[in-house]
Amino acid sequence: MTVQIFTPEQALSKIRQYCAYQERCHAEVKEKLYSFGLHKKDADDILVLLIGENYVNEERFAIQYAGGKFRINHWGKNKIKQALKGKQVGDYCIKKALRQIDEDDYLRMLKKLASQKVRALAGEKKLFMRQKKLQDYLLMKGYESSLVSDIIREILSV
Repeated sequence: MTVQIFTPEQALSKIRQYCAYQERCHAEVKEKLYSFGLHKKDADDILVLLIGENYVNEERFAIQYAGGKFRINHWGKNKIKQALKGKQVGDYCIKKALRQIDEDDYLRMLKKLASQKVRALAGEKKLFMRQKKLQDYLLMKGYESSLVSDIIREILSV
């Protein structure tokens, strides 16, 4: 497998297409630029240019990413926050993105996931095991422990 090396001008053309296709965070763009064989200075210069041209916007990326992970994957805020941190998105952008998730929709999704899991656990005879499995599932999805405790009490009438 040969690595194709691009000049900064060629890389700029390629990276504009890459960024236009879908929202990208700074880290993804830099990684792609490095994969083109660019040095740090050239990659940084191109990233600054892309930000100036609004091809890359970390805040917009975070909001889109958080909304998508919530609506499509049904992730909770903790899991979304960790994923965004893993993509080296700043705290300000993460907080702003999480505030964009409607609280009523968020609680509705939590209840829906909990109800579905309770039905799936119907064969589990021991109440404690049902609680534990439900709790583990909702925490793994990234929902806050206080909300998980409340929903377990509500659904299982504990």
